[in-house]
Amino acid sequence: MNDCKPCLRERQHPHPDATSQLVIISGRSGSGKSVALHVLEDLGYYCIDNLPVMFLPELISMAPERFPKLAVSIDIRNRPADSADLQDIYRKIQDNSRLDSVIIYIDAEDQVLIKRYLETRRLHPLSRQQLSLDEAIILETRLLSDIAALADLRIDTSSLSIHDLASQVTTLILGKPQKELVMVFESFGFKNGIAKDADFVFDARFLPNPFWEKELRSLTGLDAEVIGFFKRYPEVDHYVRQLDDLLMTWIESIEKSNRSYLTVAVGCTGGCHRSVYIAQSLFEAFRQRGFQAKIRHRALERKNI
Repeated sequence: MNDCKPCLRERQHPHPDATSQLVIISGRSGSGKSVALHVLEDLGYYCIDNLPVMFLPELISMAPERFPKLAVSIDIRNRPADSADLQDIYRKIQDNSRLDSVIIYIDAEDQVLIKRYLETRRLHPLSRQQLSLDEAIILETRLLSDIAALADLRIDTSSLSIHDLASQVTTLILGKPQKELVMVFESFGFKNGIAKDADFVFDARFLPNPFWEKELRSLTGLDAEVIGFFKRYPEVDHYVRQLDDLLMTWIESIEKSNRSYLTVAVGCTGGCHRSVYIAQSLFEAFRQRGFQAKIRHRALERKNI
């Protein structure tokens, strides 16, 4: 992602009286939560792993005086047994005018989690209940569904290296805006798998494809020749405008839901032409309107273009 913003301490807080930043990290076991906490620690956050959630309100009450930058992990080990307790804690966090908070949920595909456990030979926390590894992963998904639903941002680590995850968490934290939603636009190729961390996924595979013109095949949706190709087809512009209108219709409601990030993914077959052009067009349109916007082209990153 591009356009990193200044460090949080260099900007005002969303609440005028806020004096503390709180990042809650959650997700399934093996997804990369520990990596995220280590990144936050390097960014100056006081990090607490496996804190019993019953103590979180007390910790939050002292945070403005003692912990200006605080990060806490909530997962299967320390989640409250009653989801109502979690909802109550979440409301207290949202209502605390001295606290600027974000919840990041980190996850990966089931088969990826299984592979990671087999490679590290670690025991899943729920395996102590006489469950197989795949049964434990399925149960964990259900038990964490409440906090997953509260997350401001989801990160899918299925195809990310430790370095990639660390870089992404760093960029997201440093780019977290005040009083504004960060809109992340991504292009991807369906042949590489659907974007798992997206809030909206749009398909561009039905549009004219420059891949079939030999002189355009090696280019991307960022190149002038490919852009010119799309300008010849009114349906491409019509689709972009429809997606833009859809997002603009609901953006105010999304902002009011206290989300910090919205990820919009556009996919085509290979992720190099149609999806790149559309994602880039939407990114530029929202940036010109003054939104905090970021752009990422997943397939191009794979090819190091």
